[in-house]
Amino acid sequence: MTAISPLESIHKKGIFGEHHKKNKNELLTIEELKNLNIIQIFHYKNSKIKTNTINIDGLELSVKNSKVLSNESTRILWSAPNTWLIISKKENILKSIKEKCDNENFAITNVSHSRAVLQIKGPQAKEVLKKGCPINFNEFEKNNCVGSIFHGVTIVIDCIDDKSQIFNILTLRSFGESLHHHITDASLEFGYFGI
Repeated sequence: MTAISPLESIHKKGIFGEHHKKNKNELLTIEELKNLNIIQIFHYKNSKIKTNTINIDGLELSVKNSKVLSNESTRILWSAPNTWLIISKKENILKSIKEKCDNENFAITNVSHSRAVLQIKGPQAKEVLKKGCPINFNEFEKNNCVGSIFHGVTIVIDCIDDKSQIFNILTLRSFGESLHHHITDASLEFGYFGI
């Protein structure tokens, strides 16, 4: 059975907004990211295992505030002290996590179907995010992540690349449509591709 994505009924493909006489590379791209495994890990305070000994898909669990470690298929986001979000394209990532993180030392929660993920990229992506989010995006760099809000919707922003301005934005599935509406509305003045 294939899961229905959170934005299946509202995300439209095509070109929207002020795109007249603009090159393709001047426009934003907005895409719903699907088929991701999103796992939350919490390390218990009384655990006897040190987090720097844990390696998931070749990546350590970062202890630095708001940092992301990544490879081609997996991103590990520091989301709070002793708490991480693992976002992966690998189907067997949950099994791999459970092999490294036992129930006595970690709480593992699969939140894949409870999240909507949008990716916005392009030369004006930061400007779009500045319209509804109080983060200083001028200091937000590649492999930084932060929990914040966008027009009142609670989100997590993951900076994939600050030079190309690629950002993944995660929110609860129930707020996915509102977030999509706000992001696409804020993008109209720059023009965007829905893919």
